[in-house]
Amino acid sequence: MAVIGVTGGIGSGKSTFSKMLADHLSARLFDADSAARELLESDPAVRQEITTELFAEAYTPDGKPDRAAIRRLVFHDPAAKARLESILHPRIRERWTQLAAECRQNATPLVVEIPLLFETGAERFFDRIVTVACSHETQLARTAARGLPHDEAESIIRSQLPLERKTSLAHFVVWNDGSLTNLENQASELAKILRKPLS
Repeated sequence: MAVIGVTGGIGSGKSTFSKMLADHLSARLFDADSAARELLESDPAVRQEITTELFAEAYTPDGKPDRAAIRRLVFHDPAAKARLESILHPRIRERWTQLAAECRQNATPLVVEIPLLFETGAERFFDRIVTVACSHETQLARTAARGLPHDEAESIIRSQLPLERKTSLAHFVVWNDGSLTNLENQASELAKILRKPLS
């Protein structure tokens, strides 16, 4: 069965779509952002590297990662962003590539939601890649609804590969400016296609 990568820009709805697609395929689901959060919160080696190599204030006095402070740092300091990614990305990739190997062995489909799929050169690991896309205005509206300041949302969008490039590199593109029902319908239709043998 296929290992499917789902990517897209911030606020595109890739997390919602990944869950829908995994449900329709009866697939396992791996969320790279959730893995990153877990590493920040629970991995002592990650905490040690971040506080010694980036900045000590990355964690609050009670030991919790200060996400807002980390986000401000990495999206205003390219070198800090690159260092943080060098700490997190190899660990995250190890997790989902191991899971992908297990799923291939067991003939189980796997959906991997990975925002920086193309940026990290992960294309070769997937049988099919889906880009979930929406308008710039929709991205900003959704990120604002989450409480993310406009300037930080714009910085994140600028730091990611342009949407046009992500859509051109994908096997499938899902457009998500509409309703959840429309997104569900697209997940259902794509699942029908993905169930067919890979050629």
